[in-house]
Amino acid sequence: MKKYTTFHDFYPYYLTEHQNRISRTLHFIGTGIVIALFVVFLLTFNWQYFALMPVAGYGFAWAGHAFFERNKPATFTYPLYSLGSDFVMFWHILTGQLPKKMQEARQLLNK
Repeated sequence: MKKYTTFHDFYPYYLTEHQNRISRTLHFIGTGIVIALFVVFLLTFNWQYFALMPVAGYGFAWAGHAFFERNKPATFTYPLYSLGSDFVMFWHILTGQLPKKMQEARQLLNK
């Protein structure tokens, strides 16, 4: 595995590790729940919502990797880049940019 030193270089790799639509959907759901939990936490200051954030986010994402991608999540090697990439991919899905970004990543990394 190539060593990534910038988020800009890492994100295309991250996308190529998320080829399966169901896995991406699980990531999207998990990230959406994380955002919702954070908003509820900010409104209530109930720390239980904050504590549930990693469970929701990683639970959905890791299920996607285990059952659909059949690969090791990048979280274990690049935890901060991977976390940031979850939110960027969420935005790209939400705004319809993901197909173009996936194609660009595949071309860049020849996958």
